[in-house]
Formats: sequence, C-alpha cells, structure tokens
Amino acid sequence: MNMEPLDEWRYTVSGGKRMRCGYTTGSCAAAAAKAAVLMLFSGKPLLNIEIETPGGITLSLALQDAEIGDTCASCAVRKDAGDDPDITNGMLIYARALKSEEPGLQVKAGRGIGRITKPGLQTAVGEAAINPVPLQMIRDAARSVLPAEAGVEVEIFIPDGERLARKTMNARLGIVGGLSILGTSGIVEPMSKQAYEDTLALEFKALRAEYDGPVVMVTGNYGRSLALEHFKLPGKAVIKIGNLVGYALDRCREQGFEQVLLIGHMGKLIKVAAGIFNTHSRVADARFETFAARAALLGAGQDRIILLKEAVTTEDMVDILGELGGEGYFDQLAAEISSRATAYLYEEAEIGTVLFNFRRGLLGMDRKAEILLGEF
Repeated sequence: MNMEPLDEWRYTVSGGKRMRCGYTTGSCAAAAAKAAVLMLFSGKPLLNIEIETPGGITLSLALQDAEIGDTCASCAVRKDAGDDPDITNGMLIYARALKSEEPGLQVKAGRGIGRITKPGLQTAVGEAAINPVPLQMIRDAARSVLPAEAGVEVEIFIPDGERLARKTMNARLGIVGGLSILGTSGIVEPMSKQAYEDTLALEFKALRAEYDGPVVMVTGNYGRSLALEHFKLPGKAVIKIGNLVGYALDRCREQGFEQVLLIGHMGKLIKVAAGIFNTHSRVADARFETFAARAALLGAGQDRIILLKEAVTTEDMVDILGELGGEGYFDQLAAEISSRATAYLYEEAEIGTVLFNFRRGLLGMDRKAEILLGEF
C-alpha cells in the first residue's frame, strides 16, 4: 500500500505508546475530487494533492489509479485510519470528474456509496450517505481548482463499498447499497481504549494543577462547540470524554474536582439515566427503553411507544416526543442523568447536565447545570 504518513505532530503518545492519526473518508473523497478536477482541466497527471481539513490541518495525500482523458479524469485516495481500528482502512475512494456544459460544480454519488432509506440521520431519505461536512469539503476542494465559467460533474464512488458495508451497522441505520462518507474534522484520532483512558487521566491531572473550578465534560466535538461558542466557557475547563463517562467521573473524584458540568448528545447521555457509564453502542444500549419509559410517564399511549421503538435514532424519538408536547421532559431527564452521576461518585460532587441533539440543538438542562453555568 502506498500511504502518505501524516506530519509528525499528528501523532499522539499515551502511556508510552505512540498512536498514529489517520484521515477520514471525507478527506479522501475531497482530495480525490480536487485532484480529478485539476487533472481534467490541466491535462497533467498528479502524484499527490493537498487539502485543508475543517480542523485546520493541511493534508498531502497520495493519488492512485489516475487516468486523464479529453472530457474525463479520475483518481483514487487510499483510506488510512492510522492506529484506529476501522473496517474502511486501506480501501480506495475514487472521484471521477466529467466536463459539463452547465457552468459550476455538481457532486453525485456512484457505486459503493450508500443511500438513506430511513429518517433520523444527518442526510435526508433518498439522498446519498455523504454527511454535510464531508460534502462541503468535497465541494470546496473541487471548486478551488475549477476554472472560472467552467462546468464539471464530480462522482464519488467506492468499488468495494457495498461489500464492506455488510460489516458495518449501516443496514440497521437504514443505509443501503454501500458505505457512508463521514468525518467532521477530517482527521481520525486513534480510539484505543487504553490510550484514550491514559490521555484522559493526564488531562484531568494537568487541569487540576492549574485550575480548581467546575470541570466541563463533553462527549464530542459538537458538545465542545456548544460549551465554547454558545455558553462561552473557558477552553481549559473543557475535556472531551467520548463514551467513557464513568471513567471520567472517577478521574474527577481522584483529582478532587467537586463540580462537574456534563454536556452531551441526547443519544449518549440518555444511557447514563439508565445507569450505563460506558455509552459505546457495543457495550450497552438502553436508549429506547429509557426514552419510552419516561414518555409513558408523560401519558404516551401504546401506539406512540411503538413509534418510538421503530425510530432509527434518538433524533427521531425527540421529534415523536415533540408531538406529545413533552414540556420539561429534557430538563427532567437531565436531572435524572445528574442524579445517577452524583450517586456514581457517592455524592462527593455536584453534577449538572445539558442535553442537545443535532436536529434541534439545545434540548434542556437541570437546575444544577444552570447554577454551574452561572458560576462561569
């Protein structure tokens, strides 16, 4: 395999182990699209191409299987997941650029890219399974080298996509016929559990050395953005914990932090309300059961509970609940999450919770979260 390594600073070291970062399927597709368009209009072959990721990292990716014709050019980029275990590692992601009489850029999905068949995901039913951020990456990269007044159609395809998709959860989510093009930062960070735990432990220890205020624990990048941009919280107080809620709470207790603000996606933190402190889907999942039980307390009938059970994601469940009214539901759910987390720490810390989802944004928070936000 001809894989271009990332710059040295894209490595992480944890517990004495050197972990290599990779790049997302979105970065691969964007790079292939940019290279195909550039080769089409320049007529010159390329060996590699540079793209800027949403996270501000410049990647130089090697190209493979490049072909140039009078009206069409194509090439591929090989996915490199770094040290993150990923079924897509090593696969080729292609882009084909075809000259068009219509000025501007059109992007379409070819074979090996899945189609959305159920609501609840970031892309509409019937559309290709290319998430909004990587789709914008593809468009921006291709447009950056498209001559003025020229027209081009860019097709993204993965020859091995349909076969590999059978080894994923795509079918369960309603994605058929292939893989998804994913990624929010453009970079794949290693998700070795031990490495991640070691990194978290160091983060809490380092934070304690310079700070004794409330700790803000977020489950992902969206939660981090909410903390920094919406609530204007200090960046040094924010730690991304992923699925390791219980482990992170243990580190808070170990370091003597007495106030914790949890900010997370509904689909993750609702599990904590059921007493689940590792929210990875392969460990445990009680989203429907927890959501449905609390909806029943609001007066949801059997027909509504059945609709909740058939929902693909918690995003859909939130919409179904909205039809019931559900006033105060998420504030109460946040309070239950905080109560469970507080009990987990033997009542040795004050914990508040803020819930959001991608479709509606901020959903609710409990009174303790309001108090902690006020302290900032």
